[in-house]
Amino acid sequence: MEKLVPTFEVGCSGAPDEEPSEWYPATVPGAVQLDYARAKGLPPHWEGENFREYGWMESHHWHYRATFDGKGVASGESVSFVSLGIDYRCLVFLNGRELASHEGMFGTIRVDLTSHVLPDALNEIRIVCLPIPRKQDAPEGRAEAADSVKPPMSYGWDWHPRLVPIGIWDETWVERARPDEIVGIEVHPVLSRDLKTGTIALAARFAGGIVPETVAAHSVEVRDPEGVTVYSANTRKSSGKVTVTDPMLWWPIGEGPQHLYTVVVTTETGTSFEHRVGFRSVRLRMNDGAWEEPSGFPKTRSTPPIMLEINGRPIFAKGTNWVPPEIFYGTITPDRYARMIDLAVEANFNILRIWGGGIINKKAFHTACDERGIMVWQEFPLACVEHSDDEGYLAVLESEAIAIVKRLRSHPSLVLWCGGNELFNVWSGMTDQHHALRLLNSITYEHDRMTPFLPTSPVYGMGHGHYVFYDKTTDEEVFAVMQRSSNTAYTEFGMPAASPMQVLGGFLSEAGLADPMPGGVWESHHAYRAWGGGGDDTWLCESLIHSYFGSEQSTDRLVFYSQLLQAVGYQAIYEEARRQWPACSMALNWCFNEPWPTAANNSLVAWPDVIKPAFWFVRAACRPVALSAAIRRFSYAEGELLEFDLWLLNGSDQELEPMEVVVTVNAASALPGLPSDRDANDSLASIFCEPAADSDREMIR
Repeated sequence: MEKLVPTFEVGCSGAPDEEPSEWYPATVPGAVQLDYARAKGLPPHWEGENFREYGWMESHHWHYRATFDGKGVASGESVSFVSLGIDYRCLVFLNGRELASHEGMFGTIRVDLTSHVLPDALNEIRIVCLPIPRKQDAPEGRAEAADSVKPPMSYGWDWHPRLVPIGIWDETWVERARPDEIVGIEVHPVLSRDLKTGTIALAARFAGGIVPETVAAHSVEVRDPEGVTVYSANTRKSSGKVTVTDPMLWWPIGEGPQHLYTVVVTTETGTSFEHRVGFRSVRLRMNDGAWEEPSGFPKTRSTPPIMLEINGRPIFAKGTNWVPPEIFYGTITPDRYARMIDLAVEANFNILRIWGGGIINKKAFHTACDERGIMVWQEFPLACVEHSDDEGYLAVLESEAIAIVKRLRSHPSLVLWCGGNELFNVWSGMTDQHHALRLLNSITYEHDRMTPFLPTSPVYGMGHGHYVFYDKTTDEEVFAVMQRSSNTAYTEFGMPAASPMQVLGGFLSEAGLADPMPGGVWESHHAYRAWGGGGDDTWLCESLIHSYFGSEQSTDRLVFYSQLLQAVGYQAIYEEARRQWPACSMALNWCFNEPWPTAANNSLVAWPDVIKPAFWFVRAACRPVALSAAIRRFSYAEGELLEFDLWLLNGSDQELEPMEVVVTVNAASALPGLPSDRDANDSLASIFCEPAADSDREMIR
């Protein structure tokens, strides 16, 4: 097999059969908006309000073109165009002839070019990306995505501008091979319920997408985590199974090692395909006490299970909600994924919820989670709207969902499938009877039966929210709200804060940085009027900061105090959720990261990868063993009684030795000395945390 990666150029037009007037160099993977911006010298989309200059591009037709030499194409050889992702609807042409149309951005596109290749000439491959889909008569915003399997976030959210990517966003090539030659393999590992036998199902993919009657010879080798070959055979079969007895198991981080087996298939021409797989069992079990409620008649169902059990062991899931780290997700590299997932490990997290308004991540993301022991809760791209029961939409959803499941099911880090985000709420209007959710349940059952499925998050018993430090409707701070709560899982909760000053300075002018206010850049980057549930000043929450610390605040101090409230609030939620174990089994904040520089947001890591001070407070709250004070509220006046319960949280698998705990309360001042310069926000972690002897940042109480 030979892979040719073409050099593309791109141009736009008003119709698929209209020739572009100009062509520009294209970066693949990428997005047409970025190619056009580079060619025309447009300012970066993330600075100021420049993103508005990119908006018109979503309504045009974008043509990619490239050539490859047909010389040397052997008689009987198969030639195919292959792409792992084109966003979102496209037509495929060869030498001016339309050969295929496709809708969907997550399924592999494979088009047989063989009978149309000119053997002794240059051949032009052309991909025409059509304008973005919009649900007819839908208001502008996320509802436009209700009839497409495209990330709703791109149509605008409280942390994402309306900026909808188009183009080739994943690996793409032209492939030459013999019809009987393997061009790829699918692997599906399954662990028996008694944890004693691992089975790896193998299926070969062939040029042209057709299984030949006679399969070329190839070898199959399986090596254990220590590099020892546990299976080796030569075969001409197109599929088969390999059995591993007493396999070494894959565990989430903090629970055991991440054992990975290597599967290598090598063709007789010397082409090799390698996959790393792991064996683990996963199920959702009833949380403690769930069967006892409701206690009397008339009865309804008990609260559904949400406690993760890995390899027979119940796990408290400490983690976060992941969103794409870039608006234009074609630009996300393996190194970027690795950096972000390393930060999740640093935060003492063991799970990432891949939120349903975003994308299905590239292979490098899942590989990094496998290697680092981060569990993945994977949602399909449905979120916060009523997704259609239209037959056309369901057909695309079915094709995309099957491709997604087959692509991800080999990864041991994948522990949960979910239909999407907040579908059983009034703003979405869906129920478990909607055909889209019944379809997704059936697909995951057929193709990955041993991995659990939830129709949406939250389901009954689980909690989303709140997203504020102080709830005006109940006159309560987050401490009181959490201590009276009793959910099986807290799978979304937020605590907003301004981005660090160096991030703000990257997209705000000098004058704008000094004067936060509604309208303009501060608002378009989500500091004001971003979310109706918190008032006009979300996510900056300026009025709340003034109520605690006074109204005369420089930008430096406004940022500092907002980050203080975020840090203390997030710490309180994570620790309270852990105190409620085992009735509660999950704590996942909204959100971990962001796809562009926000002025204020609930994220722990500002774009592109700048840590907020709350990150260190959350890290301390999620340590395997942590001392936790359940305080009643944030501020106290002179003469008031300070009361709290003291807890020792042990999330390790070790019984702790007896110890003496000394608690010191410093009531001398409300805050330590506060710097007055623009580094005030960056000093928060050093004021409230200090490096320990082992370089770990531990809380000082």
